[in-house]
Amino acid sequence: MNASIRRTLKAVLLSSTLLAMTASLASAETVIRRGNGGEPQTLDQAHISIDIEGFVVRDMFEGLTIYNPKGEVIPGVAESWTISDDGTVYTFKLREDAKWSNGDPVTADDFVFAWRRMEDPKEAAEYANILYPVKNAEAINTGKAAVDTLGVKAVDAKTLEVTLERPTPYFLQLASHYAALPVNAAVVQKFGAEWTKAGNMVCNGAYCLTENVPNDHITAVKNDKYWDAANVKIDKVIYNPSEDQSATERMFEAGELDVVYNFQTDQKAFLEEKLGKDQVLAGTDLGTYYYVFDTRHEPFSDVKVRQALSMAVDRDFLAEKIFSGAQLPGYSFVPPGMEGYTPAAPEWASLDQLDREDKAKELLKEAGYGEGGKPLKIDIRYNTNENHKKVATAVADMWKAVGAEVTLQNLDVKSHYAYLQEGGAFDVARAGWSADYADPENFLNLLVSSNTSFNYGHWANAKYDELMKSSYAERDPAKRMQILHDAEQIAMDEQGNAPLMVHASTWLVSRKVKGFEMNAVNEHLTKFLSIE
Repeated sequence: MNASIRRTLKAVLLSSTLLAMTASLASAETVIRRGNGGEPQTLDQAHISIDIEGFVVRDMFEGLTIYNPKGEVIPGVAESWTISDDGTVYTFKLREDAKWSNGDPVTADDFVFAWRRMEDPKEAAEYANILYPVKNAEAINTGKAAVDTLGVKAVDAKTLEVTLERPTPYFLQLASHYAALPVNAAVVQKFGAEWTKAGNMVCNGAYCLTENVPNDHITAVKNDKYWDAANVKIDKVIYNPSEDQSATERMFEAGELDVVYNFQTDQKAFLEEKLGKDQVLAGTDLGTYYYVFDTRHEPFSDVKVRQALSMAVDRDFLAEKIFSGAQLPGYSFVPPGMEGYTPAAPEWASLDQLDREDKAKELLKEAGYGEGGKPLKIDIRYNTNENHKKVATAVADMWKAVGAEVTLQNLDVKSHYAYLQEGGAFDVARAGWSADYADPENFLNLLVSSNTSFNYGHWANAKYDELMKSSYAERDPAKRMQILHDAEQIAMDEQGNAPLMVHASTWLVSRKVKGFEMNAVNEHLTKFLSIE
């Protein structure tokens, strides 16, 4: 073979190799590995209630509306909607090309079925109250009306009409909530409680479940039937459920995780130096970090004891030393930042911390505890997390300083919240709440005595309940906000819950992940992300 022929063959082989490499790269699967911060109790939208469940489920199911990367409500399954002049009837037009992952069209009947299922008392959905603005929802959920009287109707396959009890300014935000997600009726009816298992589940979101290995990983792959699939850039999502922040930080540094929810905030400066400030993100959101007292038993049934213990907590120390300033000291249950609303705080919030501690000792003495009185024994429960452990340890020291004996115990996040929601007895428990919609009612409803799912401490005040009830009937926005403020003032004076900090969302995000933006609602759908 002469030199000319050899050069020609070499050129052809090189060209073929390059073409093959290019084709291989073009067809390579794009995977994102998300540190989820904990393991979901379930993937059934009728029974989820915390953010780590929402992160997964919202990737797989899409509601009438969704949040964009900036935290703004935009169309989801509904491409458009109209609102009646009196603000009580919403008519949604569903996308013609909206389909389930099995190819079935997403119809208005899917929403009717899902919302009726959510309110059916037989389902015992923990978050049924989120849909109470819908006509007859509360009556149905409390067994006072038939399920088929719910104010939601399929006008035709692609038109959904929702009738509300009263004008609800935040209803479009509520429509994005996981309680308002559709389900495929045929699949739920066929598989019953097993419908959320891989192989059974049918999704209408950008991704669908392929694998769920407890305590190891959850995998979802791109749903090629999704109406916006052409713009979904990531092919596979692998969620890591570990609550071990030290471990997930190491995995992020090693490139084994691309996004991590929650890191050790007292290590923020160290992580910024190690990883770069651009990969360590933190920001306050519409959320509250709080402790709740079980008011069903002594001494926590005594308002003076609750007030004293809340006063004794140095919130500045928690915010600055444990959360490196990412979270802010909090004295109101409703976080600041909601338009038209002024949060209520207890009178003692203006006192110096040393004065608060003195006042706390006085109150405990009046209640019969402290020096010369009955022993004050407190057990603090918290969900497994380094930050929560450090807070509990610090609060325990603060309470010991006013004469209490304190012990600590922890459970994994799903067990912790399941225990509280099921009415388990405790002394003091850590909890957190992030806004489902930007309205103070979303927080204050948690303390209504009839809210057995989320009023963990079973605090009850008739005047509070009365004010909350009247707020739903008040049409004047300013008067409504004043009623809610007055209700919150009662709760803060009695310390049914003890707010500790304005919540901050903390994330580690790799430079190669594009499209991730911090926002007030802490929503980060994978469909908006890409890998560089």
